[in-house]
Amino acid sequence: MNNISKPRAYAVKHPDASIRKESQSGGIFTALSDHILSEGGVVYGCVMSEPYKAVHQRAETAEQRDRMRGSKYIESKLGDTFKNVKADLLDGRKVLFSGTPCQVDGLKCFLGKPYENLYLVDIICHGVPSPDVWKKYLEWQESRHGKCVGVDFRNKKQFGWAEHIESMHFLKNGKKKRIDSRVFTNIFYAHIMLRPSCYECKYKTAFHPGDITIADFWAIREALPAFDDNKGVSLVLMNSEKGQKLFDSVSDKVICSETEYKKSTRPTMFNPPKRPDSRDKFWDDFKQKDFGYIAERYGGHGTKMALKIKMRRIINRKVK
Repeated sequence: MNNISKPRAYAVKHPDASIRKESQSGGIFTALSDHILSEGGVVYGCVMSEPYKAVHQRAETAEQRDRMRGSKYIESKLGDTFKNVKADLLDGRKVLFSGTPCQVDGLKCFLGKPYENLYLVDIICHGVPSPDVWKKYLEWQESRHGKCVGVDFRNKKQFGWAEHIESMHFLKNGKKKRIDSRVFTNIFYAHIMLRPSCYECKYKTAFHPGDITIADFWAIREALPAFDDNKGVSLVLMNSEKGQKLFDSVSDKVICSETEYKKSTRPTMFNPPKRPDSRDKFWDDFKQKDFGYIAERYGGHGTKMALKIKMRRIINRKVK
């Protein structure tokens, strides 16, 4: 149960530039999980097991944990994760579990009681898209470019933290190439492929089920403009005293500043996405037409945005 009367907000950047480069935002997840691992604990989080699948896995080393970095805009499969978490807790291990608010709350319901050695970190969730759309999207891309061997849902390395451009890596005739796009991103942010329950999400509140909530600090320019360098900043919200103690244990290992809560949060954090009027039409088209049509009609494929991405990649290559 959360026991802080008012959430506290922090802006955080990891001091190690290489860690922040590999992280989706500011690297707070790495700092928190490093602390748990250093005390003989285990970490649970989402990894891409292959381009088509996101799954929750268990990590006992930093190398295993590193695969959990980065955003995955698809639903992760939990499998036996909850059972494994309970087994670790009963063995006396410290456990850090990270996931969406509904996954964190699901774990709490499964366990049935609080554990002192369990630390829960939930991630601000925009909504869970259909796995069918992701699968069809990759199949469409593979039909054009070869076998997909890797996915970066938001390529911060090439385009900076503020851009939302997905990059896919393909292998064809022994040659690798990268394709940059916003097709899946555009469909995702249009809210037309989210689960019906996401439109009524009960976790869009000031307090989340985790001890700590982490997210991209998109309001950093309003809350603390001097902190932003377009290399990623984590928003960290305290939901419990346990979460505050965990954060305090790593605060001297990161660059952080407490920020004003209202300036640090955005309305989308407290309001579920609205169900678009075009959702039914999208699903009718998705079932009846090939994905090339979907990519053009709903994803912006072949538009000026696609050309803009291509030109930006050329400019970045020349600058380097």
